This record gives sequence, structure tokens and C-alpha cells, in this order.
Amino acid sequence: MDISFITVGGTIDKVYFDEKSEYEVGDTTIDIILKHARVNFNYRVTSLLKKDSLDMTEEDREMIYNAVKKEKQDKIIITHGTDTMVDTARVLSKVTDKTIVLTGAMEPARFNTSDAVFNLGLAVAAVQTLSSGTYLTVSGRIFTPDNVQKNRDLKMFEEKM
Repeated sequence: MDISFITVGGTIDKVYFDEKSEYEVGDTTIDIILKHARVNFNYRVTSLLKKDSLDMTEEDREMIYNAVKKEKQDKIIITHGTDTMVDTARVLSKVTDKTIVLTGAMEPARFNTSDAVFNLGLAVAAVQTLSSGTYLTVSGRIFTPDNVQKNRDLKMFEEKM
């Protein structure tokens, strides 16, 4: 089994720059997380974008959509910023012949208090077991793009009210 990972930025890959006194999207940590997890499957990581999801445009979403459509693997995990992950998932829901799972984190993966490793692990399990479609794995749950919303106050995702 092969899984394709596509990274597009977001908090999961943010790093702190002392000189600037701010966080920016840096190199992905997915390879490191998977290596430490000692996964037993083949995978490839492609860095498509390095953007905060609040800065994503419709053109960026179209680029992600096209990358997913061209991807040979039918199991795809996309790491994405949580603020607009649902918007991108809605665009990707037009792809019906692949299992696509979007995930992200509320804190950078480099933080030991981050939810990144847990969310990524859930994404790996989900992409292997779910049927074709588009899903989000965050807050210990699996959602579809039409039944989820981010609760910024609680820093978690929940079913849409």
C-alpha cells in the first residue's frame, strides 16, 4: 500500500523565527513524524505550498485540486492550515475516485503539546479504511466537508450546528 502526502502549509509546519519574532510556515515535519512512528507502508511527501490557510486563494485551491487529480495514488493525505481546511475539502469533494484526508494542527508539530502527531496518525488510519471521498481528521474525529466547523474558542472541530 502506498500513501501520497501533500503538504500545503498551515500551523502544523510553522516554525519560529527569532529575528522576526514571529511564526512562519517552514519545511514540513511529515517525514520526521513518519520515521519516528516506524510506519510500515510506502509513502511519498510532496510539498505543494507553504501558506497559512488564511492566505489561501481560490487559485491555490484549484492548484491543490489539480495536484490531487493528477496523483497516481488513490490514498492521499493533505496537511493544511485549520482555518480554511473545510473550504479546500469542499473543493476536493468533487474528486470521487480517491480517498482524500485533510488534517492539520492547532499548534506547530514541533511543539510537544501539539495535536499534529495524533491528527496525522488518525489521517493515516482513515485513508486506509474509508471508502473513496473527502474527509477531515481533527480533534479525534473523522468529518466530511459538509458536517464540520472549526470552533475557534474551543480550539477544536465539531459537527456543524
